[in-house]
Amino acid sequence: MKKIILLACGAVLSGAALMSLTNPVASKSILQSSLLITRNGVTFRDLNKNGKLDIYEDEKQPVEARVTDLLSQMNVEEKAGMMFINGTLINEDGSIEKKPDAKGFAAMLPSAIELIDNRKMNHFNYWQVPATKEMAIGYNAIQKHAEMSRLGIPVTIASDPRHYFSNNIFTMSANSFSQWPEQLGFAAIGDEKLMKEFGDIARQEYLAVGIREALHPMADLATEPRWPRVSGTFGEDAKLSARMVKAYILGFQGANLGKNSVACMTKHFSGGGPQKEGLDPHFEFQKGQIYPGKMFNYHLIPFEAAFEAKTAAIMPYYGVPTDQTTENVAFGFNKDIITKLLREKYKYDGIVCTDWGLITDTHMGPVVWPARAWGVENLSEEDRVRKVIEAGCDQFGGENRPELVVKLVKDGKISENRIDQSVRRLLRQKFILGLFDNPFVDVEKASQIVGRADFKKLGEATQRRAMTLLKNDNNLLPLKSGALKIYVKNVDAKVAAQYGTVVDNPKDADIAVIRVNTPWVPVETQNFFAKGFHHGDLDFKGKRERRYFTVVCCCSYHR
Repeated sequence: MKKIILLACGAVLSGAALMSLTNPVASKSILQSSLLITRNGVTFRDLNKNGKLDIYEDEKQPVEARVTDLLSQMNVEEKAGMMFINGTLINEDGSIEKKPDAKGFAAMLPSAIELIDNRKMNHFNYWQVPATKEMAIGYNAIQKHAEMSRLGIPVTIASDPRHYFSNNIFTMSANSFSQWPEQLGFAAIGDEKLMKEFGDIARQEYLAVGIREALHPMADLATEPRWPRVSGTFGEDAKLSARMVKAYILGFQGANLGKNSVACMTKHFSGGGPQKEGLDPHFEFQKGQIYPGKMFNYHLIPFEAAFEAKTAAIMPYYGVPTDQTTENVAFGFNKDIITKLLREKYKYDGIVCTDWGLITDTHMGPVVWPARAWGVENLSEEDRVRKVIEAGCDQFGGENRPELVVKLVKDGKISENRIDQSVRRLLRQKFILGLFDNPFVDVEKASQIVGRADFKKLGEATQRRAMTLLKNDNNLLPLKSGALKIYVKNVDAKVAAQYGTVVDNPKDADIAVIRVNTPWVPVETQNFFAKGFHHGDLDFKGKRERRYFTVVCCCSYHR
């Protein structure tokens, strides 16, 4: 084995590197590195290209020593770049260069090359992604480019959930990943062992394509049923949510974060569910959060379970905790929430990353989507950044503005020591995840792991378990298949035909199965993203109500 590797790399791999080759995902992936050299019998990745083994390049050194060494070599621009995470692209062929004919979100997103070279960034999240093999190829290409930066700092890739079907798939498109219920479905089952097993399977699939940070789970409580993000929660029961959140994180991270973990960014501290009138604070028409019955602390219970499970990161939401703190500003700007509550009361020293887009307005053609700077709308972009940092956050989600941090430091408005606190946390996670030692994945193995047959089988069985019977008048269920006359609406007639004869008129049917969207109140906005959030009143009204409820049976399926 050593001779073969010597021929391939021009160096003999260390014992630890040889061990990495036995990893089912990382097999052969260390060979992707073009920086392997040997000095004094030790082979390592010469990330800063100085021909010697620096402390931060030595996997035998303690993590904190490696962090301190690298931090001492970083300039302000590199530190600032580390504090930002935003979307990037992988093309359908696995390339990462921005193509002139790109369409959709690929046309809007900057390439990883641009962000690494010009912004010194090394944290990205995926939106649209290609098939498994091409995703793995693109991921390795991103890491290869990062390797050639001045200090060779590897990239951390994050993702929203990719194991649930969603009508809003631009951020969560599943492609070949195994498919499972959303969190609300797992709550209906209530099986913590199964929840942890899902986390472990999702972890394996994420690792296979290089996703090392999960922008989930949601620990929010669905105490406001009109909130359009209810399906992403574990429901309104804080104790049930706490049990499921803990099992979820343990499945992804293990008992301790390590080289085979996917780090969880639990959201949205300190609980995003109780939005006034159900209006989501992604948008300017939000009205803040309210806590009838003085129930603020009730929403903290699932987060306390996340802390027990050692969640690697926390994301505060956009909402304003109305009259709960010394100033009515959104969570990410709120020092009472981030420093006093999270850092001081709960002693949390993990990464705190804002939700996406607190600083910069988004321009979508003629439509402007305002930055979610609720309570501080009148501050400049620079002052918003300063307030987020002073609140106690480490990282800015959905932003590419490190120059604002650089300016704050150079103008003496934020100390470099304060920036170092956040960068230290971010570096620590990269080292613990093993990204500095071997960030690459085995492309061929990826296709064998993602969507594995047994993963899909269990996911489908779990979806069936998650189906919840709310009402069964006159013991109509279970149905006797074969002789039934069935009327269907928004359901595949070919599937229904397996259980009886499909008829065109509900009056001729023994049973009608109708799939309808939960009713909602459209808001006055030109923001197409906002129109995808179903806010407000849950009542069926008028003609629509009569249309759907004069049939024999109606099944409402809520996303």
